[in-house]
This record gives sequence, C-alpha cells and structure tokens, in this order.
Amino acid sequence: MARVVRGSLALLALASSGVLLSACGSGGAVGQVRESCHFVKQAIVLQKESEVKGVSTARASQLQAQAIGELLKAEPYAARATSADGSWNPLMTTIGEAQRVSIDELIPSLQQICQVADSNSPYLGS
Repeated sequence: MARVVRGSLALLALASSGVLLSACGSGGAVGQVRESCHFVKQAIVLQKESEVKGVSTARASQLQAQAIGELLKAEPYAARATSADGSWNPLMTTIGEAQRVSIDELIPSLQQICQVADSNSPYLGS
C-alpha cells in the first residue's frame, strides 16, 4: 500500500511540474513575442513613412529597406516564442512572408497579432 501511495505521489508531482513548466514556457513565449512586436511596430512605422506623399523614391526605398531590417530583427524572437508555444507560429510565419510579399499586405496581420500580445490576456487561440 505504501508503494502505491508513493508511486501516486511521484506521478502527481511529475504531472504538476509538467503543468508548471508548460506555463513558464507560455509566459516566456509572450515575452519573446512582445520583444518581436517591438521590432514589428518599428517596421510598420518605417513602412508607413515610406508611403507618405511627397517622399522621394530613393527615400521610400531606404525606409522600406529599414523596415525589412526591423522585421529581420523581430524574426529570432518570434522563432523562440514559437518554440516555446506553437500558438505563436502565425507571427513567425507572417514575418517570414516579408521576403516574398510587400510589408503593406502584412501590416494588418502583424498589427492584430501584436495587439493580442500586448493585451492583458495574450493568447492566440485556434
């Protein structure tokens, strides 16, 4: 009987630590996402500056290149967040699309994801 109780306690302790560790991973993921979103927001500002009427073509190209650079800085944080909590994969995937698609087309998705990350309940449900 004592073995059964000890075995049950060991399993309970193992399950509890798994739950606690997974919670820590999700919390760490949120921190990584927020760091990524810091760079995403800078990229959006730069992209929007490039579209202001009267900006020269050369300056617009420079601002767009800087925007891509900010997204590239965001990518490692998004990757770490995704590793810790796969529900943040849309951020990493969207940032990765900047290599193929204009940032303009990605801004709504990026803003929405970062808005969730900055909220009091940062969770991307399926």
